[in-house]
Amino acid sequence: MAGIIEVMVERGLISATDLKKIKPSGREREALHRLAIRLGLVSEEDFLTLVAEELNLRQISELPADYDIAPFADISPLFLEEHRCFPLGGDPALVVAVNDPYDHLVLETFRQLFPGRRIELILAREEKIGAWIKASFIGAESDAESTGTDDSSELDGVVGLGDDVDHLRDLASEAPIIKLVNQFLTKAVEEGASDIHIEPLAENLQVRFRVDGVLREHATPPKHIQSSIISRIKIMARMDIAERRLPQDGRIRIKISGKDIDLRVSCLPTVYGESVVMRILDRTNISFSLGSLGFPEAERQAFEEMIRLPYGIILVTGPTGSGKTTTLYAALNTINAIDKKIITIEDPVEYELDGINQVQVNSKAGLGFANGLRSIVRQDPDVILIGEIRDRETADIAIQSALTGHLVFSTLHTNDAAGAITRLVEIGVEDYLLSSSLVAIMAQRLVRVLCPACKEAFVPDAAVLQRLKLPFAVSESEPVYRPKGCKECSFSGFRGRVGIFELLPVTDAVRSLILDSQSSLVLRKHAVANGMTLLRDDGWAKVKAGITSLEEVVRVSGA
Repeated sequence: MAGIIEVMVERGLISATDLKKIKPSGREREALHRLAIRLGLVSEEDFLTLVAEELNLRQISELPADYDIAPFADISPLFLEEHRCFPLGGDPALVVAVNDPYDHLVLETFRQLFPGRRIELILAREEKIGAWIKASFIGAESDAESTGTDDSSELDGVVGLGDDVDHLRDLASEAPIIKLVNQFLTKAVEEGASDIHIEPLAENLQVRFRVDGVLREHATPPKHIQSSIISRIKIMARMDIAERRLPQDGRIRIKISGKDIDLRVSCLPTVYGESVVMRILDRTNISFSLGSLGFPEAERQAFEEMIRLPYGIILVTGPTGSGKTTTLYAALNTINAIDKKIITIEDPVEYELDGINQVQVNSKAGLGFANGLRSIVRQDPDVILIGEIRDRETADIAIQSALTGHLVFSTLHTNDAAGAITRLVEIGVEDYLLSSSLVAIMAQRLVRVLCPACKEAFVPDAAVLQRLKLPFAVSESEPVYRPKGCKECSFSGFRGRVGIFELLPVTDAVRSLILDSQSSLVLRKHAVANGMTLLRDDGWAKVKAGITSLEEVVRVSGA
């Protein structure tokens, strides 16, 4: 079926010459038929007559005598004005007067606002719709706004679901939306959050902060400002606010409470709109020192000796958010010196380190871990950090680099240290290459630290102690501690996090087991028999010292 602009040309309402003039006008966000009307090439009356015939729609010039605004009182008049539409009511079908039935956002929005109702469109002149909005909505809204001065009232006129791009850009730049987004960012930084989650739900927008690894609800803004909030964030992150169907990534640099903050922004389309997650990168709250990460003294000394070796591979393993990058940055910081050239390739570069060459993976431009690593090797580095070993190609290049005199750091997603060897064999790395290149594997997790202001001593039930099989005695004179909650910790019972570690040195005996293709279970048992401290046992040591709770160790280690 021909588009309405082509039908207008066929009917002689607009000439082909005029159509050619407006097509390259640079107003690609404005439909051509709307542009033709706005420029006076086609009259509104002729357009409505043609559309009524083409789509078999009725026209209306007056409101019904018994019109009731109550069912539509929550709809923003700004949205109605921008899209030239007006809800008339009706049952079972909801009748909506429109000036442009080709504005599909109108139909989509009313379907979401009134699920289960059939939407019937009827045509009306733009001036009529404007008069109805002014008489029915604007006066009522002005009266309502005059009765209060809180922040939420400033946002009542801002709409969401069906906004066009230019309108969204305007709304996202309005003071109330800017103020609200800035409040989210400031509060998140003040609470020490690592991530901000802005998630669209069916009835509202959910804002949550991840603090010490756990999500907490912060606010639930009304649904009708959803698009404005998300558009504001996308503008700050230099994303395309017109693109709502594909995931996007961006970055924001902002100063909050005197701190320079980097925000890594991810936008993902969902059923109820775009979900946004912002990773907060605050270098002022990060210590790149091995001594501050929570290492047991023996493991810290051993690890420091390993990272000063001239060549080999050192792996750090654990799930996302377990602090692997911070540990590797601390290792690089420890060995960084004028006589060493250190190059990293990361996805993304989370923190900028002085004196270290950091490369950002750019898949769109063809710069991945494997080909980036090939170029890095030609830069004559002494130390290389690979953000993650994801495939055999990257693993092979990393191993060859280690075998040719480079010290290589990288990460893997495995549950324990021994599992990293099995994982590398599974992706196709030869066991003799692993045994020749590996220096050490360290698994880690992060546990929350009990708030020192309110933690309370207690003795768990005997059944709990028996089930957990703690390697130390618990009594009234030697209790463990649990969270309580106070103002200092926002009533969570915890303040900050610390690592628990499992360091597996690749000794000659371990190399022999790798060459014999032994399972990770055999490797693990051998390492424990030779003094390796398991994640769980390091966790229990921190429980005994009053640093964390039993529940935290169980939560992160599965003990």
